[in-house]
Amino acid sequence: MNDMFEALEALTDRDPDRRDVAADVLGDLLRGAALDADSARLVVGRLVSVAVNEPVAKVRESALNSVSEAFNHYRLPLTLVEPAAAAMPTMERQLLVHTLYILGATHDPQAWPLIEPFLHHPDPEVCEEARLAAAEITAVESEGLTHNS
Repeated sequence: MNDMFEALEALTDRDPDRRDVAADVLGDLLRGAALDADSARLVVGRLVSVAVNEPVAKVRESALNSVSEAFNHYRLPLTLVEPAAAAMPTMERQLLVHTLYILGATHDPQAWPLIEPFLHHPDPEVCEEARLAAAEITAVESEGLTHNS
């Protein structure tokens, strides 16, 4: 647990390389399912905030990559990651791809309006990720499953 708190603290360091490493460390904790559900939500919430507010692109990408990793082991609600969607219109391609993946991984039908505008994006990789994200939501809806947050 100390690793988590140290990494969360390092997310606010002046040095962007330390912030980047901190985001990666938190991703490792999420990837390894080393956190309980409440801690995972805390970490993901902080990483989403970094992804939206961080001035350095590589740190934003590390934060979003770590959030993506969380969905392999935790059920996370759309409301937790939704702040990243507000930044999507100004995101670079790779950040946009991560964010679309994250929205689809929530399996929440309410993510559809956030994904839909990117189905016709000029970048083929963005379009494909939007299609995959929409398919994740559609598959859950057609199975009659609902996402519990």
